[in-house]
Amino acid sequence: MRGKYTLRYGLSGGKDVISLKQQSKYTERLPAGLSTQERAFIDYFVASEKATITTADAREVQPLSQAHANKVLSRLAAKGWLVRVGRGVYSVIRLGTPTPEASIEDPLALAMSLFSPCYISGWTAAEHWDLTEQIFNSVVIVTTKPQRSRERTVAGIRFVCRVTDSEKMFGAARVWSGSRRVDMADPHRLVIDILAAPELGGGGRHTLDVVRAYFKSKHCDPDTLFGYAERYGKGVVFKRLGFCAEQFAKVPPEWLERCRARVSAGVSLLDPGGPKRGKIVSRWGLRINMPVGDE
Repeated sequence: MRGKYTLRYGLSGGKDVISLKQQSKYTERLPAGLSTQERAFIDYFVASEKATITTADAREVQPLSQAHANKVLSRLAAKGWLVRVGRGVYSVIRLGTPTPEASIEDPLALAMSLFSPCYISGWTAAEHWDLTEQIFNSVVIVTTKPQRSRERTVAGIRFVCRVTDSEKMFGAARVWSGSRRVDMADPHRLVIDILAAPELGGGGRHTLDVVRAYFKSKHCDPDTLFGYAERYGKGVVFKRLGFCAEQFAKVPPEWLERCRARVSAGVSLLDPGGPKRGKIVSRWGLRINMPVGDE
């Protein structure tokens, strides 16, 4: 999986070819010269291979005050050696990139730095586990860190966030993204997340495609999946899980009955983002407001 997420956030088509106009803009923003002190900072930041740089990192290089460290990072950003990705948070700009945004080589590692405690989920995790062939130019994050809005764009990268309680932070696997390790929803947790919030799966239709792919994949483990749903503790998840399993999987009748015993009252939409019309499957308390097919 090394380097899987790099190209779509870089130059068009993942090729290091830029137009004359782009070259002109690039020449205009070539990093300014560094003092000996500043060179020491940049050398350290590059060698550390951290996704983000803070004043704490600067103070590891030299014993500076917080205010002085802030000025150093701000000055390096002004000279074009760092790009600001958050309040007091920066990333190193790689030489040879036409814009600071294109310098973000590993958006998953950046996400772990910006939104921790968090893990990667939704369509991003579906790509990682080969449960979808669609490509999404954004990253889905589940975090316990409060967010002002559901979406956030940092250095040209769009992050879609879902805030949850610490008790629901389970089911993440440590995986490699390039040269860094990140926390990724395992396939079972991915399914639970997108059944709880289909918008994280790319909408109702794509969510069903991912769930169908899960049940047909080597990752499929109905008992683990049920255990995760029980731990998650939302009746609507059991509604959608039971319905999908009945449609796409071969599970024992007892497994389905265990799901039915845990559904919540009332009628829920299969796709919360879809129309409020369609037939009702009373067995699962679901309004089927979107096409459902095996292929």
